[in-house]
Amino acid sequence: MINPMDMTGRCVVVTGASSGLGTETAVLLSQLGARVILVARNRERLAQTAELLQGDGHGIEPFDLTNCDEVAAWMKGLVPKYGLLGGTVHFAGVHKMQPNRDWNTRDCEQLMTINLTACFALARGFRQKRVHTQEGSIVFISSVAGLVGEIGLSMYSASKAGVVGLTRSLAMELLRDGVRVNAIAPGFVYTEMIDGMLDRLPPAYLDGQRAKHPLGLGKPKDVANAVAFLMAETGRWITGATLVVDGGYTAQ
Repeated sequence: MINPMDMTGRCVVVTGASSGLGTETAVLLSQLGARVILVARNRERLAQTAELLQGDGHGIEPFDLTNCDEVAAWMKGLVPKYGLLGGTVHFAGVHKMQPNRDWNTRDCEQLMTINLTACFALARGFRQKRVHTQEGSIVFISSVAGLVGEIGLSMYSASKAGVVGLTRSLAMELLRDGVRVNAIAPGFVYTEMIDGMLDRLPPAYLDGQRAKHPLGLGKPKDVANAVAFLMAETGRWITGATLVVDGGYTAQ
């Protein structure tokens, strides 16, 4: 039986793999045959994700991606242990809902570092010679908030809109290295991060989000499926794209 999404033999780095979308995606990629390198700051939670993976050859590599200048050397150091990298998916990020008047420079810098600058650092590390396979794939996580305005999400939206622009330019720049670069822009998806945010918001907020998503609110598996599609042979002819996975949110 032919499976165009078979990823047997591929080694993929998944950041933010300790929870939510990162965990779901890591599990799916392992089910498709990939060897997965789990990345986040918390080793214990990464170990919990590792227990869910299928197959063998996976790895746990705690790393703080806000140390952007150290990413390239860190990625090169993965190769002797795991072999050439076939792909990288960047889920690690911060979602912060806060009125414009309450932001300060430090908040902005912290959010931009992990949501946007880390994307650039990962791409720079991945594209190095003798780090990636002949045909590599990078998938970043943007958001519909980077495409459509939302009250209280100005800085978060700016970071995710930046991911869209970065994806397009890197896709052209990394062609010479044989690396495809794409992004996913999810709508409202139930994750641990969202659960924490809802604790601070009125119940009407969730009702409002449901009304904005004609196909209902998303599940982590919806995003994981899209990432796998772009990462596998099914995405061979796609680069520089931002795939919107939002239950119809931006179609209205």
